[in-house]
Amino acid sequence: MELAHAESSRTSSPSNSMPTTPLPQFQIGILMMFELTEIIASMSIYPYINQLVREIDITGGDDAAVGYYVGLIDSLFYLAQALTVLSWSRLSDRIGRKPVLLIGLTAACISMICFGLSTTFWSLVISRCMWGVLNGNTGVMKTVMGEFTDSTNMAQGFALIPIIWSIGSFVGSLMGGILARPQDHWPGLFTYPFWRKYPYFLPCVVSASLLLLAFFMLLHFLEETLSTKRRPRLTLSIPGVSRGVDSDDQEAFVRQSTANTTLWSLLTPAIVIPIANYAMLSFLDMSFRALIPLFLSTPTHLGGMGLTPSSIGLWLAFCGIVDGLFQALFLAKIVDWVGPKRLFCVSVSCFTPLIVAFPVMSWLVRTRGVVDHAIMYALLSQLILTVTWDMAFVTGLMFITASAPTKNVLGVVNGLSQSSRSMACALGPALTTSLFAFSKKHNILSGNAVYVVLIMLSGVLRWLGSQLPDEIQDRDE
Repeated sequence: MELAHAESSRTSSPSNSMPTTPLPQFQIGILMMFELTEIIASMSIYPYINQLVREIDITGGDDAAVGYYVGLIDSLFYLAQALTVLSWSRLSDRIGRKPVLLIGLTAACISMICFGLSTTFWSLVISRCMWGVLNGNTGVMKTVMGEFTDSTNMAQGFALIPIIWSIGSFVGSLMGGILARPQDHWPGLFTYPFWRKYPYFLPCVVSASLLLLAFFMLLHFLEETLSTKRRPRLTLSIPGVSRGVDSDDQEAFVRQSTANTTLWSLLTPAIVIPIANYAMLSFLDMSFRALIPLFLSTPTHLGGMGLTPSSIGLWLAFCGIVDGLFQALFLAKIVDWVGPKRLFCVSVSCFTPLIVAFPVMSWLVRTRGVVDHAIMYALLSQLILTVTWDMAFVTGLMFITASAPTKNVLGVVNGLSQSSRSMACALGPALTTSLFAFSKKHNILSGNAVYVVLIMLSGVLRWLGSQLPDEIQDRDE
């Protein structure tokens, strides 16, 4: 099998000037297909979620308060994920990666159906929290990618994640924007009262169908990567265990080794610094992602762009495809050319001008009175900065994966990083959208207080980036 070939290649490579190990293409293709469906489902709600919150009338007609409630939905989702993702990652170290991924897909599918049928604010919250509590796939997927790759092909493997993220953002945003309120777009096809009662069910049920397809693809085609749970023909030597050891003894050895590794023993600077960078990076990124649809949908008299859900979906889809094409064509080469640490520092330095673009566009809309070509130039400039900013995620994941002292704790390390990321994501959208709404409502710093705070936090991330090791450690040695 491809996994066995990849691992045998990496064990036979010399420690110095190792040739690049071929990636197990079919297995990584299945993994990326699974990741794509989850991203599509997750991103499909953003073009219409602001409009949905307005329509359920939780805001009492106050458009400035929409940000509070949208941020609360996002934050409670990530808080639920933060409380459970480490447990899912540790469970994957015991029962295998594949069962945990399948459980997560099932939960995501049910969550999307419930979201589409929600007619109250708290039903929206419960359906999203269901995904957060029962789906730990984000951390486990990165663990599987780490087990599919070694130090010679890690950049190529992890470079696929932002590519898939960009494609998923494109498809999800486009799908959410176009399929929302189908009775308005295609009144001849969607005539039943059901579609007027649940106007956002169509993008949710399409997302759920894709997740169901991914479930069966994983069930039948994905190979288990946890060494103690592979089928005998895929089981190879484990560092520190002789090839002559019986497979039951080998499994017992790994289980005992994993059990004896405490979380406290993993909180070393070599692991904590990359995780801290990833958490702060995620906080700022999720704050930015939450701001985009909120800014684009906010009425112009409150400093936004006043765009419709379909227009927002088309713009987010365009951004996703441009970002994905760039990552696909150039990211791995740039990592090899510039180096992981230098690229990380350059990428995070783009966050300040990325945020400055928001008040600039708000000023342009106020002075010009319409969304014209000048606004489009500003949006395109922000897109270029976003593409550069997104490259930080691959290098951040590379540092985290390489920080695991042994492969049998890779799941725990990724669980720690994902827990930190989820907590940052729980705080990011809530604080940012709430501060956006508060600063607009009370005209703090001319409504720009949220941007000032985010720019100050980006300075903290720049300092954290300088603390990363100069080179990626070879985790295979």
